[in-house]
Amino acid sequence: MVGAGLTTLIWDLRWLQNSAHRITKLRKILSGEKRSQVTMVERRSWPRTSTPPNTLRSSPHHCLEKPLPSIPHSSERSSLTDDSHIPSHTIAVPRSKFAIMPSTSSTTLPSSTPLPTTTLSTFPSLVSWWLGTILLVLFFLSFITILLLRALLPGIVPRAFSLFSSLYLAGTIIFGGGPVVIPLLREYIVSPGWVSPRDFLLGLAIIQSFPGPNFNFAVYLGALATKGTSVPSFVGALIALVAIFAPGLVIMLGFLGLWQTLEGRAWFQAILRGVNAAAVGLVFTAVYKLSEIGRVGVAGGEGGQPLGGDPWLIFLTAAAFVSGKWFGVNAPVAILMGGTGGIARWAIFIR
Repeated sequence: MVGAGLTTLIWDLRWLQNSAHRITKLRKILSGEKRSQVTMVERRSWPRTSTPPNTLRSSPHHCLEKPLPSIPHSSERSSLTDDSHIPSHTIAVPRSKFAIMPSTSSTTLPSSTPLPTTTLSTFPSLVSWWLGTILLVLFFLSFITILLLRALLPGIVPRAFSLFSSLYLAGTIIFGGGPVVIPLLREYIVSPGWVSPRDFLLGLAIIQSFPGPNFNFAVYLGALATKGTSVPSFVGALIALVAIFAPGLVIMLGFLGLWQTLEGRAWFQAILRGVNAAAVGLVFTAVYKLSEIGRVGVAGGEGGQPLGGDPWLIFLTAAAFVSGKWFGVNAPVAILMGGTGGIARWAIFIR
């Protein structure tokens, strides 16, 4: 994300283009100086009694041999400037039907009256810039503290704190929307052994079938991660809920205070364009990673097998994409179609 923002900033501000233009201009100047030096050497090599070839007509001194034009007398000048000989009648020019007719009445505003403008800066800010700065500073201090405790005390802290720190980290570094968080949650929750790969994939399928953000999946994982510990499952779900949603909310509130200052800056808009483009790429990466582990029902390993190993699942994936992209099928209908296709596969090939 940082690389994408900086790349767009450098491109929009034309730093590379300006640098290349300066280098090209410097090369032209240097080559011109070399040509001028060569010309001076050639001129010094010419004989003094002879005239250089092809320079007679281009020499600035050949015009001195011609007589200068005489200055007219005052009477002649007055006759030249006198416009009495010009006819007084005017020529009528046909007017185009697209010509703008002069207005008979005009309304002018006083110079002291400003024109009304509507910008985002005219609306009141919910958070002041100093409060936004304080929120951002406190958030980053808490983030560094949690990372230090997570790194220095890996086996001492209880699972509830480990769950909170993992989801707090995931909520902070996630860019690009809900699908991007799924592979990261799998790494932070399934790899330590808190949730089995099968339960992870089944919960993911259930969460995708319901409306709402994919961050809700962390609540399901928090309830399963604290299972078998002294922490109740609903407390684990609340811990996961706060940890996954708090970073984004605090960062958003902090930037609301700085938005009125940064929204009109060209470099800030360039960075946002790069971040958005990188976020789209991360979404496609997350979808690809999910397709590599999305086949439920395979025992062992960190998760399922790729969807590409089952032709029927490939068909269902393609049918859902085509129906939603070109035929306007709603997401709930596509999910029901996928579930029906899974039941048909189970009834025909597995049972």
